[in-house]
Amino acid sequence: MEKTDKSLSKGKAAVIFAVVFYAVWAVFELVIKGKIDEAVPNAVASEVVKSVIIKNLAWTLPAVLLVRHYSDELYISLKEMFTSKADWLKSIPVFVLFAALIILPKYQAAGALKISIDFGAVQIVRYLFVGLTEEMVFRGWLLNVALSDEKKKQWPCILLNALLFLLIHIPIWIKRGMLVAVFANGGFITIMVLSIIFSLTFIKNRNILVPITLHMFWDIMVDLIA
Repeated sequence: MEKTDKSLSKGKAAVIFAVVFYAVWAVFELVIKGKIDEAVPNAVASEVVKSVIIKNLAWTLPAVLLVRHYSDELYISLKEMFTSKADWLKSIPVFVLFAALIILPKYQAAGALKISIDFGAVQIVRYLFVGLTEEMVFRGWLLNVALSDEKKKQWPCILLNALLFLLIHIPIWIKRGMLVAVFANGGFITIMVLSIIFSLTFIKNRNILVPITLHMFWDIMVDLIA
């Protein structure tokens, strides 16, 4: 495909996006989110505002616009990432692995499987969109903009993307008072490994819907199983 001239290179656009994105989201997590909860006392309505409206405006929309603008220069174009035929059968082992990693430790600890009594409409609203918003930013844009056809150069991009994915969780861990614990107990490693898996499935299938679905499945299972 013939490349069109851009006033700003894709690399510079990615750096500017990342700086602004991380700054804005840190402020949102540390300051604005709490004010929304105060202003909208209904938990479900508050979650709709935060996860459906604001997160899609702050995450999905800019990522889609950037991917669309630089589509002819990216490893996977916007159209391709939504229309490429994914091999869902080959992704089944990943779903099974995710389920096992979540279910088995909880079963061993409790001696039974239970559905969390805290899982409800708020979590459903949150997790219906978490895969779309986060995968469009981190795989659809930030990974995609760094990838090239040279296979040996893809792993550094995947690892850098995992670090970026880890960093976006820092503000919420700070807000919840979990930051030290997450690094002390190695929980941060799970975030990076998940990012690597999401990246590999995106590259393998050339379809963003696979990591979106895997991401959503993981988050739902974590909260659903007590």
